[in-house]
Amino acid sequence: MPSPTVHTQDQDPVELMLKKTGCIELHYKVQECIAETGDWRACQDKVKEFRTCMQKYVDQQSKKYAHVK
Repeated sequence: MPSPTVHTQDQDPVELMLKKTGCIELHYKVQECIAETGDWRACQDKVKEFRTCMQKYVDQQSKKYAHVK
């Protein structure tokens, strides 16, 4: 019996992008907090952690591709 294959077209493109950044767990924490509290403003500590992670990724990518024009 063949092993199951993950088809990327069946997956959420946002989730795929977040996995590449390494920030997906922080994204899940933000979502979980909002689901629990019902108020994104109560989750600012988690939002800030996620934002910091994403900014670090963007900065790394900027340095990586700085020489490409």
